[in-house]
Amino acid sequence: MLTDRQRIEKQKSAPALIRLHHALSRLRSVVTMMNTGAHPDDEQSGLLAFFRFGAGMRVIVGCSTRGEGGQNALGPERGGALGLMRSREMEEAARELDCDIVWLGHGPDDAVHDFGFSKDGDRTFDRWGEEHIVERLVRAYRSERPDIVIPTFLDVPGQHGHHRAMTRAAERAITLAADSQAFPEHFAQGLKTWQVAKYYLPAWSGGGDTYDDEVPPPETTLTVRAEGREPATGADYDRIGEWSRYYHASQGMGYWREQPKTEWPLHLLLAAQAGEENSIFENLPVNLSDLAAEADLPAAIAQALQNAQKAIDAALDAYPAREAIITHLVTAAQKIDDVLASSAVEFLERHAHRLKRKKAEIDYALIEAVAIFDGAELIPPVLSPASEALLKVGFSQQSSHYQAKAEPVLPEHCTAYMGVPSASGQTFDVKAGADAAFSPLYRPFWSALGGNGDFYVRVTARFSGYQAQADFDLAEHFALVPAQSVRIEPEAVVVPLDQAAQMQWPVHVTVSGDQQPVRFISDGGWSVVQDEGTAKLQAPEKPAAGLFQLKAQIAGRDAVRLTPIIYPHIGQVIYREPEVLNILALDLKRPRGARIGYIGGGADRVGLWLSRMGLDVTELELKHLAGDLQHFTTIVVGIFAFGLRPDLAAATARLHDYVENGGHLVTLYHRPMDGWKSAATPPRHIKIGSPSLRWRVTDPAAPVTVLEPEHKLLNWPNRITAQDWEGWNKERGLYFASQWDEAYQPLLSMHDANEQPLTGALLSARIGKGRHTHTSLVLHHQMDKLVAGAFRLMANLVSGEAK
Repeated sequence: MLTDRQRIEKQKSAPALIRLHHALSRLRSVVTMMNTGAHPDDEQSGLLAFFRFGAGMRVIVGCSTRGEGGQNALGPERGGALGLMRSREMEEAARELDCDIVWLGHGPDDAVHDFGFSKDGDRTFDRWGEEHIVERLVRAYRSERPDIVIPTFLDVPGQHGHHRAMTRAAERAITLAADSQAFPEHFAQGLKTWQVAKYYLPAWSGGGDTYDDEVPPPETTLTVRAEGREPATGADYDRIGEWSRYYHASQGMGYWREQPKTEWPLHLLLAAQAGEENSIFENLPVNLSDLAAEADLPAAIAQALQNAQKAIDAALDAYPAREAIITHLVTAAQKIDDVLASSAVEFLERHAHRLKRKKAEIDYALIEAVAIFDGAELIPPVLSPASEALLKVGFSQQSSHYQAKAEPVLPEHCTAYMGVPSASGQTFDVKAGADAAFSPLYRPFWSALGGNGDFYVRVTARFSGYQAQADFDLAEHFALVPAQSVRIEPEAVVVPLDQAAQMQWPVHVTVSGDQQPVRFISDGGWSVVQDEGTAKLQAPEKPAAGLFQLKAQIAGRDAVRLTPIIYPHIGQVIYREPEVLNILALDLKRPRGARIGYIGGGADRVGLWLSRMGLDVTELELKHLAGDLQHFTTIVVGIFAFGLRPDLAAATARLHDYVENGGHLVTLYHRPMDGWKSAATPPRHIKIGSPSLRWRVTDPAAPVTVLEPEHKLLNWPNRITAQDWEGWNKERGLYFASQWDEAYQPLLSMHDANEQPLTGALLSARIGKGRHTHTSLVLHHQMDKLVAGAFRLMANLVSGEAK
């Protein structure tokens, strides 16, 4: 349930006059443009802000993945949970831009998913299936009918393979969307062919800190110029783009640029009509009057379109006079209804989508203009089958004048019964049926006009003889989830084989909801013994090395874990996954007497994994860093920590002294922007390579060459062999060091196919009486994926004896 402060913040963050201005500005154009990209945050936000608020276009982001293979600068979410989190970030970013989203990929179990970094479009197609992603783009073109398509990145060497594949697919889909022989199954679903009028490539380089385009961009054929500022907010369009990017917080997005961008060069690659351009609107119907100018259009239809456009123009000119706006918008809506009812089939096949969209936008603007709807809140926002909630719909006192009503749009097998209306609105008693299906985690579409998810509110209001209708999302994200949730702690146990037969591991099983007993399905002889409220993991008589999973079940069904993901910028979402107990049994020797201090920034779980390995770990806070550090044999700094924890800058000298006086400092990978100063952050100079595409190994099976076979870090207490590099997930490493002080020894060499060897993955130096080791290997991710070699190598890296 929202707190009072949250309600106040929501209201004051969206003043009514700005909402009304934005609702009206949608009416200025009948043009739709789509910006295609591979990940949430790929969108060209400043340009989209201008297209939407400066030019009045309908804007769509076509995104192929949920970003589930990326990094998370905010917290521990990875994989599917991160994909759900980044989907919500993209939705809130789209809300700021007032644009729609077409999702082409549907999470980690879908063929089109974010599998991490790729350097080649062909390798991306190997994973996605080229026909798979092309078909989805054709479907998006046919369903949303964009006039303009612009990918964010170029298909050139030096660019992310996901970006390259998406740009190539977006171009190929242009021809196929207009081909009546391509994907005929679409037509049985009510879609029709569609000809995208213009396909532009960005005429700017995608190079920078991350990418390194090897060829120059195509020549500029048109420059989009964002003149002036957005009228309602007084902000530069590029600033509004950064307001949107602020919501991509898990990726560290949102910057205050001293000089906002005002020009975007484009290259027209494909066009339905030839000829030079002076404007991106060239050869496109910009508004309803342009539709009226079509040849052979009956005079009555042309006149109705002209009158509708005049009424829209008058409504725009009347801002902020609400009564005048309402009068003009009702006229415009009625004229569009006349056109839809009387036009020839051929005309409607070309333009009905424009007219219907304009009608929906007018209805939304009308309800905004009368300021009658104050929001809808479901208490609680999360339901289970056979549970109940209260829906509160807020209306202003003027709502009765417009006969305003709210109708809940519910998931299947859910019901709502209206309570007694009051001056402040309506209430509904909502009940989820016993057969109600759980909410999908990843939805295929998000609309700026509302009506998202499987629970929203439809508001109607009457304006004399015209009824307007608009859909509104709930104040909090709705989810219908299982009644029982099981949580096993720990969710994974790391078992050294030499101790397996002598030990039992306590397992804590928590059941929320209906308290039914949980049973575990044995795997590899491993089992969970439960007795009077306690549970212990029991090893088989002769345990083997490997990864084992014990499924948890309730009443004969696989148990589910529900994980709330809560951040201020996205609210709460619930991630749902099968609950299992993972057991990694491996040959693991741990350094005796090791006392480890761990400095994390919240972006990895290395400290937790070190504890589960049976090591003595202390999470270091500022008070620890100001005290005596020498009793720690090793201090580990987690990924991004120097960027995520400002207090570390003041502690750098203390960490250097710790090393000089005999400590072992281990730093995990950092990006150049993560507070990593090459000459000051590490005890000796280490520069992180940039652009980072050149300083990473994306193939998780890339051969690894050991440069110092006898180095203690690779031999004690575990001898690292070729087997330890098997089974890695997603990649070997990233943000490799490119330069370092001569004190450091590079211990490993590796590279992607057809590239030069990189030796900055694991560096170690004797400094004073101690040692500093820096690694760019993605050990934190491999440990999350329970890769045995990562645990064995990490045990070596934290061995105090290594210094």
